[in-house]
Amino acid sequence: MPLFSQQKYTRLVFISIILLLTFFTAACGAADSNSNNTAANAGKNVTETPVAEATESPANSDEVKTITTVNGDIEVPVHPQRIVAEEYLGSLIALNVIPVGAPGLTLENYYFKEALQGVADTGIYGKPSAEQILGLTPDLIITANGDSYAQLSKIAPTIVIPFGDLKNAHEELTYFGELLGKEAEAKAWLEKYDERIAAAKAKVNAVIPADATFSIMENADNKTWVYGDNFGRGGQPVYQALGRTPPAEIKDEIMEKQWAEVSAEVLDKYAGDYIILTSNTLTVDDFKKEPIWSSLPAVKNGHLYVWTEEHSWYYDPIAVLAQTEELAEWLVNQAK
Repeated sequence: MPLFSQQKYTRLVFISIILLLTFFTAACGAADSNSNNTAANAGKNVTETPVAEATESPANSDEVKTITTVNGDIEVPVHPQRIVAEEYLGSLIALNVIPVGAPGLTLENYYFKEALQGVADTGIYGKPSAEQILGLTPDLIITANGDSYAQLSKIAPTIVIPFGDLKNAHEELTYFGELLGKEAEAKAWLEKYDERIAAAKAKVNAVIPADATFSIMENADNKTWVYGDNFGRGGQPVYQALGRTPPAEIKDEIMEKQWAEVSAEVLDKYAGDYIILTSNTLTVDDFKKEPIWSSLPAVKNGHLYVWTEEHSWYYDPIAVLAQTEELAEWLVNQAK
């Protein structure tokens, strides 16, 4: 072979080898890259996917069930992901279900406002903004106000649970546990609730006579109201959790109607040995200076407890538990 041809042949072989090596290296790199990406994605799917995303599969999001409500049978998601709730947020939070929207007043709830940080404001309590709720694209709306049902039900399945239908913490949490598929969580939460309530009740029973009567009252704008065991202001903690009773003369009336406005002339008739009173403007010392209030045995004996509406208005399971323990501590201290 001529020298020139031999050199040309050698160079061509060398170039071919280089090209093959380059191609092989690139192919291996691509394979490694694909392998790494696959491993990374697999790891992400197992360990980093948020719970909300994991439950938003088409099979789950399309699954519905029929429930009976005051507005008839309606279909609701089995696993709702975007709930707007005007009421019953305490039960939702207890079940670790945080809504996407709630009224501004509820977002400031003394007992669980920290748990609702980042939740959207849906407007005035009792008068929800359809526009704001629509923008949240809810898949379930929960309210106690039937007046807004026609409007809200056009946005998403809407459940109306009127005030008083769920009569205690057990009924409320059990209802929402079944609605949201959180029966086990509801049961576990209620077991701890019962333990703490029992402990508070035992402390009170040890120092307060069994026949001592209790009244749940509110004073505002020179008017006074008396409440039963399922209308907030401390009724559930006192009458249900601690097992106390109102004065016998008015017991049937107040437990059936749940509230009554009373005049100053008959205030003593509704006043028990202990009074749990809601007032945003007056204190215990203020009531001691009022001629009519200061004449009541409960006030004379230092058995008047005054708290603000912010403390007493709510009666969801979380609030009732906190209120029960708060009142139990006060009662024990009063007996010392």
